[in-house]
Order: sequence, then structure tokens, then C-alpha cells
Amino acid sequence: MGLNRADSLFRQGQYSVAPVFPAGLGFEVAGVIEAVGEGVDEFRAGQAVSVVPGFNLLDYPMHGEAVLAPVNAVVAHPEQLSFEQAASAWMQYITAYGGLVEIANTQPGDTVVISAASSSVGLAAIQIARRAGAQAVALTRTGTKRQQLLDAGADVVIATTEEDVVARIRDLTGGRGARVVFDPVGGATLATSIEAAAQEAILVIYGVLDFSPATVSVMDVLLKRLTIRGFGVAELASDSRRLGPAVDYVRKGIVAGDLVPVIDKVFPLEDFADAHRYLERNDQVGKIVVAVP
Repeated sequence: MGLNRADSLFRQGQYSVAPVFPAGLGFEVAGVIEAVGEGVDEFRAGQAVSVVPGFNLLDYPMHGEAVLAPVNAVVAHPEQLSFEQAASAWMQYITAYGGLVEIANTQPGDTVVISAASSSVGLAAIQIARRAGAQAVALTRTGTKRQQLLDAGADVVIATTEEDVVARIRDLTGGRGARVVFDPVGGATLATSIEAAAQEAILVIYGVLDFSPATVSVMDVLLKRLTIRGFGVAELASDSRRLGPAVDYVRKGIVAGDLVPVIDKVFPLEDFADAHRYLERNDQVGKIVVAVP
């Protein structure tokens, strides 16, 4: 079972969907099929599969010893992935693919600024930006995780509480600014992102870690002709015309070795609550996984 920030937000009543009790948790799992429903021909009992998040959590909670998943969300993951890696792949890579490839059309030579870069989606975005031939600039609060982010493929790491983010990005881009910003934070950082953005840049907002109001310079948005685009993985995953190419892209990237899920820590099922506490401390670099015996 792969943990995501959405699981914590849902549990705390801060997610976009309110819990209806009794409520289950979880979007991401990998396991073995016990049985298939009537009319399902593409999968069989005993097959190793994982789940692409793109369904209502109230209908299909995924964290349990046995779960029911809609067939359109089930995929046979590449064989070289362990179950822990397979439970870590789809939320992060489909989210990063949707923002950086499908929406922003990231190209060679682009500078991509990635906020909360040590999260699983942040690390996926680093890998996808590099795969597109772009410069991956990782943002993190302090320099503590700098080397880990560089080891994960970031070209540059900026500690947001220790450095002048806008000055660094302008310096890296010859004064132009970043063409793509990929951000799950929002709040006060949005103003910084707008200031650091290039002409006609696109800012993809895929989460809200900071619920404080954002102060936006409308003049900057107008003069730079910026696009600010909200994006959630369910938007893509619930559309079969878009999901197919996304899964294809991720599968090929994994097989080629360009996309490698980074796992921070694996908890046993009996320590599920501790896994959530660890997620909420924000100390991880990569995915937190809970293993079911």
C-alpha cells in the first residue's frame, strides 16, 4: 500500500471529498488478484497487478488486506518492479506526467521548477523533466535533503528558507525565469513562483500543502501572459482517452530505466498509524509504503 498526502488530508477532513462513515482510506496498492468480476477478460486470478488512482475514494478505498478495485483502474505493472515499487508508481508518475508532459509540454532546454521536491511526486517530476531534456530545479525548505535530491537527479537544489529563490532561478536561466513551475504547495509560495516565472510560463498547481491565502501580482500575470493551471490526477486517470497514453509513457519509462520509484521507508501493516505520522512529519525523501503480510 502506497501512502499519499491525499490519504492524510482525507483522514483529517481536509480533502476535496468529505468522509462518509464508515470510511476506508487509500488510493494506491499492488497485489495479486483473488477473483475477477463477470465479463472481465483482460485479467485473471493469481495475476500481479497495481492500481492507477482515478476513482472516488468513497466507492473504492484501497488500503486493506483485500480490496475491490474497478477494472479500468487495474494495470499489469512491469515485471521488474517489486510489489513495494509497484504500489509507489502510478500516483506519482501519472501526476507528474499529466502536469509536465500533457499540460506543460516540457521540452529540451526548458527549466522546470519543482516545489516539495523530496515528495514522491516531486522525485517523479525530477525524473520526467530529465527524461524530457529539461533542467530540473528542486525546491526544498532547508539544505538537509540537498544531496539526496542531487542524487535523485535534480540539476540544481534551492533551499527556500535559506536562499533567494527568485534570484537563483533568474541566475540559472540567464534572467529569463522558469518556463514551467510544478507546485503542490500554493499559499505564500505562489507569489514567488509567479515572480520567478518566464514570459508565457505555465504554473501547474497540483496540491495545497499551505492553506493560507495566496497574494498574486495580477500585473505580473498580465505582463508575463502566464497560465496558472490546476491539475489533479483523477482528471487524467478518469478519462480513458488520456489514461492510455499516460500509462504507456510510464511503463516505457520504467522498462527503459528512466523512471525508478524511490522508496523512503516500508512499514508493516501493524504500524499503519505510525506510517501516517511519519508522512505528516515531512521528513521523507520518496514514497512511504505499508506492507501487508
